[in-house]
Amino acid sequence: MSRVLIVGAGLTGSLCACLLRRELPNKVKIVVWDKSRGAGGRMSTSRSPSDPFCTADLGAQYITATPYYARIHSSFYEELLDHGILKPLETTVEGMMSKEEGLLNYVTPMGVSSIVKHYLKESAGAEVLFDHHVTHIYQKGTGWEVCRKGGAAEQFDAVVLTMPVPQILQLQGDLGSLIGENEKQKLEAVSYSSRYALGLFYKADVHINVPWAAKYIANNPCIRFIAIDDKKRNLVSGQCGPAVVIHTSVPFGVQHLEEDKEEVQPIIMAELDKLLPGLPPPDNIKCQKWRYSQVTRSVTDCPGQMTLLSKPLLVCGGDGFTHSNFDGCIESALKVFEVLKSSL
Repeated sequence: MSRVLIVGAGLTGSLCACLLRRELPNKVKIVVWDKSRGAGGRMSTSRSPSDPFCTADLGAQYITATPYYARIHSSFYEELLDHGILKPLETTVEGMMSKEEGLLNYVTPMGVSSIVKHYLKESAGAEVLFDHHVTHIYQKGTGWEVCRKGGAAEQFDAVVLTMPVPQILQLQGDLGSLIGENEKQKLEAVSYSSRYALGLFYKADVHINVPWAAKYIANNPCIRFIAIDDKKRNLVSGQCGPAVVIHTSVPFGVQHLEEDKEEVQPIIMAELDKLLPGLPPPDNIKCQKWRYSQVTRSVTDCPGQMTLLSKPLLVCGGDGFTHSNFDGCIESALKVFEVLKSSL
C-alpha cells in the first residue's frame, strides 16, 4: 500500500484526499499535513473566542458557478447541496458585478471551511495532522523523506504539494535540483494579490442596523468589501451574536503587507468607523493577513498540475495552476488525482 502525503488542508488538498479514498480505497494510505491549526486554507471560518456559534468567513465569501462549471462540475455542486453544505445565496450583495449571464451564487450555512471539512471527512481513515509545517523534501531511494518544523522526518511513496506557489519554491532539500529551469521560470512568474480581513464578533443581544447583507465599497483606499456574515448566510438568530467581515482593497494590502497585524488593525477600524459610524463596538476582533489572497497570474501552459518527478511521484497543484475560485481548485484536484491514479 502506497503512503501518500498531501501538503495543505485547503480545498485542493482535501478534495485530493477524498478522491483517493473513494477511487483507490485499498491502494493508498493517505496523510494530510497543514501548517495551520485547522482545515480550510483560504476557505477559512473563524469563531468568536467567547461564543463558538458566532462565526465569520475571513477568506472566500461566497461561491459563484458559471454555466460552464455548473455543468461540468455538477456532481460536486449536487453533493454539497444535498448535504446542506451549500445553499443558494438569497440576499443581495450590493455592488456585485455580474460578468456573464446565468451565474449561480452559493453560500455556506456552516461557514466556508465546512466544504473542506466535508471532503476530509469523506477521506475517512486519512491521517490529518495540523501544526505540521514542511521545510525540506529529500529523495530517498524509491520514495521521499519529508521534514517538518519541530518533528521527526517521515517517509512517503508520493508527495502532493498544494500550498501557494511561492511556498513551494521556499522548500529546502532536493526540490531545487528537481525543478527544471523552464518549470522554475513558470513557477516564479506566478503572482498573488494580498489583503487583510477583519472579523468582528458580537454578543447575542447586538443588532447591526444596515439595509444590506454584504456590500462592495467603491473608491475607498482601505476597505473593499463588508458583510454581515450571519445575514449573508441567512442565519440570523437570537441565540448567538452577529459577525461582521471586512476585506481591504488589494492596494491597501500590498502597502501594509510587511507590517504587523496589530499595527494595521486600528487603521482598518478607523476607516470602518467613517463608513459605518453607528457600528457598535465588537466583543472580539480577529485580524487575518492574506499574503496569498487570490492568484493574479497562474502557471502558464499548465493543465492544473505540475509533475516535478514521476518516480517517485512529486506533483504540485492548487489554484496557482488554474484560477482562484472553487472550480479552479476542483479542476486542479481532478488533474492531480489523474496523475496519482496512473502512478500508484
